[in-house]
Amino acid sequence: MIRVVLADDQTLVRAGFRSILEGEDDIEIVAECGDGEQAVRRAAELRPDVVLMDVRMPVLDGLEATRRITGDARLDDVRVVILTTFDLDDYVYGAIKAGASGFLVKDTEPTELIHGVRVVARGDALLAPTVTRRLIAEFASRIGAPPPAARLDALTDREREVLALVAAGLSNEEIAGRLVLSPATAKTHVSRILAKVGARDRAQLVVLAYETGMIRPGWLG
Repeated sequence: MIRVVLADDQTLVRAGFRSILEGEDDIEIVAECGDGEQAVRRAAELRPDVVLMDVRMPVLDGLEATRRITGDARLDDVRVVILTTFDLDDYVYGAIKAGASGFLVKDTEPTELIHGVRVVARGDALLAPTVTRRLIAEFASRIGAPPPAARLDALTDREREVLALVAAGLSNEEIAGRLVLSPATAKTHVSRILAKVGARDRAQLVVLAYETGMIRPGWLG
């Protein structure tokens, strides 16, 4: 069972998401929160699999709430998905850097919401939608000259290949097909890369690849 906390200051939004998600046999809403401070507190108390986090909330905004959750070692297994009205919101990129596993726009289709929760709950980043890749590319392009890529020095050539494909939004299965590997081997490479560069999940690998200049917007089409 995937345990979810809903954090949004609009009651109607929470009710809508609840009605969609609770219709699924494998998803349970364990709490609703109207501000970021409540979300942090409930995440610590309940250790849910996924927190759906609105960006703009009273008391504590979604960005700071995300930082506090992802920065707490006791909550390593809690994944945060950012909810936003705008698909190019300045806060979203910052939240992904802070450790969020992806984002959804609030008017997403019900099937995409359900899929997103499942994807993040199993440990993947919510990077497949084109809009997500566009958002990361948009903000990465503002960085300017990339800093020295010292964090990448420990990676083998194969791991660099895998990292570039992760940053392009490919799943383990897609990476395996492109590099002629087994999905299990691709997954092992990703796990080793995460450990070597000290990233929380695949979303942070995407940010790292862009910020170090490993790939640029538009790479791989």
